[in-house]
Amino acid sequence: MDSSNYRNEINQMLDSLPEEELRKVFWFVNVTLGKHLYNKNLLDKGVVILELIEEAKEIIDLWDRAFAKNISDEIKKEIHYHQYKWHIFSYKKKECLEGEAARDAFDILTKNELYVMYQNSPDIVFEYKNAKDVVSANFDSEQDIYIFDKSFKWTYVHTHESMCGPYFYKK
Repeated sequence: MDSSNYRNEINQMLDSLPEEELRKVFWFVNVTLGKHLYNKNLLDKGVVILELIEEAKEIIDLWDRAFAKNISDEIKKEIHYHQYKWHIFSYKKKECLEGEAARDAFDILTKNELYVMYQNSPDIVFEYKNAKDVVSANFDSEQDIYIFDKSFKWTYVHTHESMCGPYFYKK
């Protein structure tokens, strides 16, 4: 089916929906557009985005061991670590840079290959290759995203909370 057929089909579907359902469709399309623009911006910079599914759990476990290994299970429970890993920074369990200082630290790094994970997507991690032109502003539209180097020496986190973060931590 070509794009004009898709548009016709979509318009017919929209016309058949009751007015109160259009809000749901609007927000779904809005989220889809945001994801498209986010990916397009990275692709326009020459970034190659790979989805890592089989390796995801291992990479997430390595992130936990690299950045939260000295934090007890009791403390993790107190700060709701399993809800948001970035609470190790917001609850000051790890010293890190915050806000503009975090952005600046991330932006000046030499980057080529990165891992990217989302708090609420435990089954997938992304690998960004040729990421030399990626900067903190590229993640401003994302929520609860963790960016880190493949050797787990540093991590940059952009949260869903405007008053929390972003955070940059380097071992």
